[in-house]
This record gives sequence, structure tokens and C-alpha cells, in this order.
Amino acid sequence: MEYIYLHGFASSPKSAKAQDIGDRFAKIQRKIKIPDLNAGDFSQLTITRQLTQIAREFPNAPVPVTLIGSSLGGLTSAHLGQQYQQVQHLVLLAPAFGFLSHWLPRLGDEEVQRWQQEKYLMIYHYGEGRSLPLSYDFVTDATHYQEELLQRPISTLILHGKKDEVIPIAASRDFVRSRPWVELVELDSDHALGNVMEEIWQAICLFCQLP
Repeated sequence: MEYIYLHGFASSPKSAKAQDIGDRFAKIQRKIKIPDLNAGDFSQLTITRQLTQIAREFPNAPVPVTLIGSSLGGLTSAHLGQQYQQVQHLVLLAPAFGFLSHWLPRLGDEEVQRWQQEKYLMIYHYGEGRSLPLSYDFVTDATHYQEELLQRPISTLILHGKKDEVIPIAASRDFVRSRPWVELVELDSDHALGNVMEEIWQAICLFCQLP
């Protein structure tokens, strides 16, 4: 089994969750890849680019893959699981289901229209600690990745905070409702999940049968 971690939107492999999970894998002497989904050019980020990038990280078949994805990385992981039979397990941390429907209204209609007209919008990048331009192509591309497409019965564990202020837990509850192969664990946390990393690790170990 090969493990790959996908960080969230405007984040990096140096995020608290990525570092925590990477350290825990190291302690049990298991390898986990944590690619940089910014790929050196955050301004041209799209979900399609993330899918292509991660698929290149897959080992030669028939080695199975487990994806652990956070937020937008969780959404990307779910679509990779739909497209590639090699993906055998998914662990989704506060997956960004309905990402555009939650995020764009927070920007406001005027800001979104300006983004569409000017092609780029400055977005605060937590990994870089500064604002960076992001192409409107990100939005156009993201509209092609709807949850209705995710119908492959792949072994899936979702861990989502009940106080999530970015992607409401209702998004994961809705996803699970029509997919009996998905398990949802609701945690007493927010979108960052920073206070429940030990609970998350125990759930990952149990689900992935790690020592």
C-alpha cells in the first residue's frame, strides 16, 4: 500500500496537519508522500491540475493507493478515487464538498464579477503567508467536479468537525446519506481540526490497519 497526503487550498506540505500526519507516519516507519499542490505556480491552480499531478505520483500497478486529503485536497482525493481503480481507500478530512457554493458567496457577487472580468483575484495563501493571484480558470474548472459524479463504492472514511465554519458538516452528512460505503466521524472541532489530531490519527490507524 502506498500513502499520499493532499493538503488543502492555499496551503502547503508545511501545514500543521500535513506535518503532524507526516511525523506520525515516520514514527511507525511508514512512508507517505506529501506533494506540493501549488506546483510552483498557485496562480494557475485547478482541480484538474491537482488530479493530473497526483496521478503521476501513483506507483506502478498493481500497488494499491490510500489517499488522505484535507479540505480541497479531500475533494480532489474523492475524484481521484472515482477515476482510478488503483485508489483503494480514502481518508477525507473536512472534504470541500460544494466548495464553490460555500466559498463564492463569502466573496460576494461584486468580487466574483470583478474576478471574472479581470481574470485574477488576490487570495491569501496560508502556506506562503501572503496574498497571491489566482486565475478565474480555477472557478471554471471546479464547476466540472460535482459530488453527483462520485459513485464508485470505494472504502471511505470522512472526519469532519461539527463547528466547521468553512465547509459545514452538513456537506459531509449529505454525501454519506446516499453512499453506504462511506463512514462519517463527527468531531468536536472546526475546519482546521487542530485540537483533534490524536483522534484523527487513531481513526486513520484503525481504518487503514496501521500499527
